[in-house]
Amino acid sequence: MADVHNREQRRFNMQQIKGKNIKPGMLVRKFLFAHGYRYRLHDKKLPDKPDIILPKYKTLIFVHGCFWHGHTNCKYYVVPKTNTDWWLNKINRNIANDAKAVKALKKDGSKIITVWECDLKPARIQRRLEHLFSKISN
Repeated sequence: MADVHNREQRRFNMQQIKGKNIKPGMLVRKFLFAHGYRYRLHDKKLPDKPDIILPKYKTLIFVHGCFWHGHTNCKYYVVPKTNTDWWLNKINRNIANDAKAVKALKKDGSKIITVWECDLKPARIQRRLEHLFSKISN
């Protein structure tokens, strides 16, 4: 099936996708700040640049988009019908990079928490953020 957009429109659409300061990450950051947690963002010295770094708790938080990181059994992760091989290759590379980064960071003794985009939807956000609070405290 052909793409519904021409090459220039598709390029423009893809360029609009941000990697930092996205809504799910901002929700987590606001919650943490409101509860007294202070953090750093996107440390380039760490593998895979964690979204949120809590140095005091030696905790790293990754906020993953369900589509981009292949969240299995999630309604927001749908394999595209066009250019499927390319997308599956990209998503599988993301998954492999995530696993490699988590392994390296755990080796350094850091606690790793992954928050999925779907967990930050209105129906689940309160429960997920309270769970996040308890995981950091432990």
